[in-house]
Amino acid sequence: MNVQLQPAAEPPFIVRADRFAGASPDAGSYFNYIAIVQAIADFLSRRFGTAFRLYYQDDGNEVWNGLEADLSAGYEGIEHAASLFDLVETSVFEFTGDPGQNQSGYTIRPAVRNNLFIYTQHRVAMARVPRLTAHGLGYEDLIFGENDEGMLRFLEELRTRQLANPKIVVFTDTKEGLEQNRESASAPVTRDEVFMDEELKTQIYRSIDEFFSEDRSFFQTYGIPYKRGILLYGKPGNGKTTLVKSISTTASAPVAYWQITEYTSSGSIQEVFAAATQMAPMVLVIEDIDSMPNACRSYFLNTLDGATSKEGIYLIGTTNYPEKIDPALMNRAGRFDRAYEVKTPNESLRLSYLMHKGLGRFADEETVARAARAAEGFSLAQLSELYASAALQMHYEHVVNLEQLIAEMQSDYAKGRSREWLTDNASRKLGFM
Repeated sequence: MNVQLQPAAEPPFIVRADRFAGASPDAGSYFNYIAIVQAIADFLSRRFGTAFRLYYQDDGNEVWNGLEADLSAGYEGIEHAASLFDLVETSVFEFTGDPGQNQSGYTIRPAVRNNLFIYTQHRVAMARVPRLTAHGLGYEDLIFGENDEGMLRFLEELRTRQLANPKIVVFTDTKEGLEQNRESASAPVTRDEVFMDEELKTQIYRSIDEFFSEDRSFFQTYGIPYKRGILLYGKPGNGKTTLVKSISTTASAPVAYWQITEYTSSGSIQEVFAAATQMAPMVLVIEDIDSMPNACRSYFLNTLDGATSKEGIYLIGTTNYPEKIDPALMNRAGRFDRAYEVKTPNESLRLSYLMHKGLGRFADEETVARAARAAEGFSLAQLSELYASAALQMHYEHVVNLEQLIAEMQSDYAKGRSREWLTDNASRKLGFM
């Protein structure tokens, strides 16, 4: 196959179907991997007057995530130099609106796959090349660079941009394997918005601040390994997720969430920790860690025990069911160093939280204080619902009866615990028949 590419103002195609005889190209020759790698190398050589060589990212996918982020942000330092195959998609559309602000809209940009991109300042080029597989189209990731110095400068600047515009990496185990997506962080959560025991809060944030400080002398001075693991446990709705979000907001480090499912395997465990190591120093959050499948728990424990598996990783596990946690996670140093119970808020915390939410807009301080006292046993999530119910009542009835709202919610929660939902003559438990 003879493929030629000349620089042009409009990105050309490297391979076109009409270069082949007949009505359509033979797939085996059309997706000629060796030929297209040579075509890209020749193009770069003609463009810059020097030879380029291939680089390989050993672990993780951060460089490609950075490319995706630069394309989405419209970064000016990247050039869409060419498209690869004319019978494969070259553009992607994505929703860029904000439903919370009643905004909607789509944008169209070049796709990461099937295009050649050049970071001209550093003379680094990237192409995700489609290739034929037994199950359809796959791809091969190619990274070209002129020299090591330019590549290292490119990687450092890429990481700096990623930290300046943080995205949360979400790992999800699926039937097809581990999926990796980058999502915009939701509204930032400050430390003042975290409501929990002050002593516990101080311990956690002190640990976070020391781990991500620019000066790591603490770990060197005291001979402490540069890795940390904490387990947050407690009843649902008491702020574990909010605490994790605030850590994500204030850590000034990459953050990844790992969603364990029934498809989690030793292979996906290895992939996640390889990617996390590539992002280190970083925060890795494993939510609902008790759902780790039995078949791979031993492999997970062995991974945590590895000498370098967590170097530079601040590991946070969460669970609503601590009784389901494998005791082996907690009885050996280097796995989870500390376990912190996130408790149901006491009266003082309930009052602080209700005032923070804005319940004082609907009632005086004394009435809000009585509501906090009456809401004994309410989680933070339930207190948030109390505020929302009060706001609805004020909006439609122009008056708020907190005592009534609390009584109604207590009744509903009691039904949920007892499973006695029907209150007429033939009350019975709800459930699967």
